[in-house]
Amino acid sequence: MPHALRRRISAIATATAVVLGASALTGCGTSGDGGDAASGPASLTYWAWAPGMDKVAALWNDKHGKEAGITVTVKKQASGDDLVTKIITAAKAHQAPDLVQAEYQALPTLVSNDALADISAEAGAARKAFAPGVWQQVTLGTDAVYALPQDSGPMMFYYRADLFTQYGLKVPTTWDEFAATARALKKKAPDKALTTFSANDSGLFAGLAQQAGARWWTTEGQKWKVGIDDAATRKVADFWGGLVAEGAVDNQPMYTPAWNKALNTGKQIAWVSAVWAPGTLTTAAPDTKGKWAMAPLPQWTSGTNSTGSWGGSTTAVTTDSTHKAAAVKFATWLNTDPEALAALVKESGVYPAAIAAQSGGALARPPAFFANQPDFYTRAAAIARTTAPAAWGPNVNVAYTAFKDEFGKAAKAKSGFGTALTAMRNATVADLKKQGFEVAP
Repeated sequence: MPHALRRRISAIATATAVVLGASALTGCGTSGDGGDAASGPASLTYWAWAPGMDKVAALWNDKHGKEAGITVTVKKQASGDDLVTKIITAAKAHQAPDLVQAEYQALPTLVSNDALADISAEAGAARKAFAPGVWQQVTLGTDAVYALPQDSGPMMFYYRADLFTQYGLKVPTTWDEFAATARALKKKAPDKALTTFSANDSGLFAGLAQQAGARWWTTEGQKWKVGIDDAATRKVADFWGGLVAEGAVDNQPMYTPAWNKALNTGKQIAWVSAVWAPGTLTTAAPDTKGKWAMAPLPQWTSGTNSTGSWGGSTTAVTTDSTHKAAAVKFATWLNTDPEALAALVKESGVYPAAIAAQSGGALARPPAFFANQPDFYTRAAAIARTTAPAAWGPNVNVAYTAFKDEFGKAAKAKSGFGTALTAMRNATVADLKKQGFEVAP
């Protein structure tokens, strides 16, 4: 996003905030002790939703805070759109905290509302600690840096190793092989499905499109260009829509009692998910512990290596912070220091975005649910390094809602996803125009 465009969309920040909905301003406040760390002590406030983040901050305060003259207080928040709305509201009242935990897809909305500071001068050197595709998401494709990557959700393929053996199936390495595997299973066991296409989680579809090379939001001069129906995304939509239409995969939503039962009983024997999947399987399919295995996501072209991301967040510094350098110092420690990263894994249960922390150390052992795969995190780290770039825009929430509505209807009707994809793109464009953004054709 060119800086000129950033200034342009900042001028209509109020309109974007309306998209996210109104929210009462509660519990907001800047540090208020004047100046930056260079001129005196700094007391920072950090809004975050990850569990145990207060314990990680306490580690900083106990071991580094006094020496650096920087103390950090964590205030637990809700996640998702609720937090985005609260940050925007606080920023407009000049009462935002110093630091915020923000999801990657929320960054353009927060930047367009002039809520996040450009920290490239202070944090640019941290770039080498992260995979290029992950770092790209905190720069929005510019020379600016709006946050430091905190955790990531590289996507992978999970499958019941025992049932693959029982039915003579091979782990697919391409999406063509994936489709063939789904059909082969249906012939051998009509009551089972390889997996399901779920229309209740937009992040899954976004990650699959990302892997295929999609760029949903880009800029053309001073205008936004929406590529939700680009060739890469349409390829993904047609692929899954075709499998659903022919009945080769299920069309039920995830995270329901029925879905849990299907996983737990072996009625569904694979799952396209992300690195955090073991935690979900632990509660959704407890009877299958030790029976699953993880492999890289199937590829569109044999021999290539690319994955999408599903989930993940960053640590950003707000424009209201009067202690920018101090805030960046803590954010850099939090997301690159080995001690801090180990604490994030232990206390918050996150999968670190920093390459050095993605295997070994705190992740030397596999998840308990995958004790049968001792190299789980070694493989996960290799996959994470292949994360494809993503392109987010200022109204991701609108696109995600349109996905759930349109794809939900199409999945239920088994009618293919082409029309649903067009409707999703049209809804996103219409919303941008309604809010005053210029949109390229």
